Amino acid sequence: MQTLPNPTKTPNPQPIFDTSIKRRKTRPVKVGSITIGGGNPVVVQSMINEDTLDIDGSVAGIRRLHEIGCEIVRVTVPSMAHAKALAEIKQKLHETYQAVPLVADVHHNGMKIALEVAKHVDKVRINPGLYVFEKPKADRSEYTDSEFAEIGEKIRETLEPLVISLRDQGKALRIGVNHGSLAERMLFTYGDTPEGMVESALEFIKICESLDFRNIVISLKASRAPVMVAAYRLMAHRMDELGMDYPLHLGVTEAGDGEYGRIKSTAGIAPLLADGIGDTIRVSLTEAPEKEIPVCYSILQALGLRKTMVEYVACPSCGRTLFNLEEVLHQVREATKHLTGLDIAVMGCIVNGPGEMADADYGYVGKQPGFISLYRGRDEIKKVPESEGVAELINLIKSDDRWFEPE
Repeated sequence: MQTLPNPTKTPNPQPIFDTSIKRRKTRPVKVGSITIGGGNPVVVQSMINEDTLDIDGSVAGIRRLHEIGCEIVRVTVPSMAHAKALAEIKQKLHETYQAVPLVADVHHNGMKIALEVAKHVDKVRINPGLYVFEKPKADRSEYTDSEFAEIGEKIRETLEPLVISLRDQGKALRIGVNHGSLAERMLFTYGDTPEGMVESALEFIKICESLDFRNIVISLKASRAPVMVAAYRLMAHRMDELGMDYPLHLGVTEAGDGEYGRIKSTAGIAPLLADGIGDTIRVSLTEAPEKEIPVCYSILQALGLRKTMVEYVACPSCGRTLFNLEEVLHQVREATKHLTGLDIAVMGCIVNGPGEMADADYGYVGKQPGFISLYRGRDEIKKVPESEGVAELINLIKSDDRWFEPE
């Protein structure tokens, strides 16, 4: 039997996977002293839960958030009295603390409120589904073209004075679409879908552009992470098609509380940031607003987008571990958590330790019972008794002039 020669095999080219995040190019939008987009670091936001009529309480709430790293603070403005109160809040912040970038949240036929509050804040947030209220009709089966156009014109008439005010003051607008409050005609036309959310935002963007106003940030929030992710990806795609480059504000709305609220927010925000989509984030927890800020920074740090604290690398522990890994990690964390910009590895044994912690600045590795080895990068510096390990790690950091005392 004749044997045919083996054909020459051409190896399949391997795909190239880049570990760096290539952020989507967006225009810079100034919000007070902070700039969203334009290649700037992803901005962290939150919202106080004090009544805006409570001047002292609102000032204290804004200050608490700002002092722990919240860069833009939002307040709710449900009435004209609330809008005017923001003038006092802003003045008191200036007198007793410092200027903080402020955003006013305006809903429900809020043109007069929005025009007043635009005098006192750096950005106004409106919800397209509520800005011009469309009274539902129980027997409606469709929207005619003329009805659709009529409401669109009413939206323009209502939005135009606000846009002109913000444009002339050099301030910003967030077009904040919520999945749960889409306008009725968007629901009839596109359904309860990401498409409806995107088209709702685009309608408002186009009105702004026709008035030569582009200091715009877009959000498309949903309480379900997959809907939120799909809406932002579609928005980025549609803006690319239309030549738009507006920054995106990411968030899973009404995420809840506790561990699941944090996981749910991360499940929505992190995939988009990893895709390069997103210029500012807010984690919405049913907890004190101050609890949101560490979650935001943890997400950004885990993706390498911002470095605001120590990054700890630690193995999960196994039968080879030569010390109580959980306890030692806690000791190391407590001793060094006030530092910034460092990577510290705590590894239980020598088998994987040096390799797995190769990118760390410092390493604490179990090498033999009762002793640990300290590393600077890939280099072993010294072996010390386990009881002295944390203190010697601190001394090593100090010797490199990378230590400062906690406040």
